Amino acid sequence: MKKLYRIKKNDEFQKVFKKGQSFANRQFVIYVLKKRDQDHFRIGLSVSKKIGNAVKRNEIKRYLRQSIHELQECIEQGNDYVIIARKPAADMNFHEVKKSIQHVFKVAKAIKKP
Repeated sequence: MKKLYRIKKNDEFQKVFKKGQSFANRQFVIYVLKKRDQDHFRIGLSVSKKIGNAVKRNEIKRYLRQSIHELQECIEQGNDYVIIARKPAADMNFHEVKKSIQHVFKVAKAIKKP
């Protein structure tokens, strides 16, 4: 993912948590903060140590990044998204992660219809 599309700083994460709206399913929670002055979306990923060891956490983050990359054209622009992985995400393969992320974005009404 390009630097332009990432949320890295703690205060940016906190702003999305405090001012954003949350949506969830069993595997993921997504916080959405609408930004009018931004013409692209930004993504922040959070995978807790409760989920597994470093290898497992990195694997989940890779799956999430690839899913976002594939859904990039459909995702609403001009928003900040923070995605938090829950425990069941540790047992999922890439296709299940992509399907679950797509579902959460639909619940959040943050995905365009093709």
